[in-house]
Amino acid sequence: MDTNDKPKKQESGNRGFDFKLIHKDSSSEARFGKIVTPHGEVDTPVFMPVGTQGTVKGLTPEMVDDQGTRIILGNTYHLYLRPGHELIRDLGGLHKFMNWHRPILTDSGGFQIYSLGALRKITEEGASFQSHINGSRHFISPEICMEIQEALGSDIMMCLDECVPHPASFDYAEKSLDMTLRWARRCSAAKKNDHQALFGISQGGEYGTLRRRGIEELIDIGFDGYALGGLSVGEPKEVMREITAEFTPLLPEEKPRYLMGVGLPEDIVESVHHGIDMFDCVMPTRNARNGMLFTSTGKVVIRNARYRDDGSPVDSKCDCYTCRNYSRAYLRHLFVAGEILAIVLNTIHNIRYFMNLMQKIREAIKEDNYKAFRQDFMSRL
Repeated sequence: MDTNDKPKKQESGNRGFDFKLIHKDSSSEARFGKIVTPHGEVDTPVFMPVGTQGTVKGLTPEMVDDQGTRIILGNTYHLYLRPGHELIRDLGGLHKFMNWHRPILTDSGGFQIYSLGALRKITEEGASFQSHINGSRHFISPEICMEIQEALGSDIMMCLDECVPHPASFDYAEKSLDMTLRWARRCSAAKKNDHQALFGISQGGEYGTLRRRGIEELIDIGFDGYALGGLSVGEPKEVMREITAEFTPLLPEEKPRYLMGVGLPEDIVESVHHGIDMFDCVMPTRNARNGMLFTSTGKVVIRNARYRDDGSPVDSKCDCYTCRNYSRAYLRHLFVAGEILAIVLNTIHNIRYFMNLMQKIREAIKEDNYKAFRQDFMSRL
């Protein structure tokens, strides 16, 4: 696809946010950049651990920071339901509330509402839904979505969107896209705090004509960054990768590009190749709680009997606290025994693995060596 005819962007005019594209790899579309926010700077490409309810599960904020994390994700839907955005606002905002003083991106809650299935109803006005906690009824419109995220005080907010399921008909995807674009305009108009950035989200399912039109209209509205959404919803991996490869180049070069909900290491490495800057996923923390650890030589399922008397660290190439101090045998013992410490130590390792991976990715880009890095990484899968 020829991407030289990309539409001209509109400026969003945010005061507290900036993105600096510092270097493009000569062997790929991979980019090294820097996001500037009121709570600090973030080198990209970056992976954001998910702190859905105001915590990265299993770790204190200091532990999360110690692994090299420079930005985390919080969720509008969950924090709205409990403890409530107004309470968080009255207690000084999400950064103070959870004692995390680096940048925070808040997801709009669109994916969580989509996940409710029969418990939600989407209309032009917004999303009506029942709480998954107690069945209470709620309504979030684009305007309310902005109100919640501004109360939370995140550095980066996301527009409310409708996540299209897979598979979906063209007619459904088109109507959904049109509504998502109208919601994006309403979010942009409702935004009041010019020290918080606002990202638009590309939808359109797997239909290229819809994706292209949606991106063009988002650029016309003008946002501080742009995300590819509606992926990791059950589509084949090839579809996700094809959409990422085809449509990332259409997103403005001078703005951050965010691939939402994608977190397998090989998918991150592949997506960076096409120019993606930001990632988030629950995979490092969820897998840690389930006893699956990422390593430089593949995945380790720590409950397996083969590790019962294994005195080696999880990953001899890892510098995390867990690998420096504990053996596979000890981690297996903790996990099989149901000890809370198993979750803590596993999560420390998995978060550090992802932070190390992103550091290696950034170094390869700066050295104009990303193509070779990608080939080497994929060869070891």
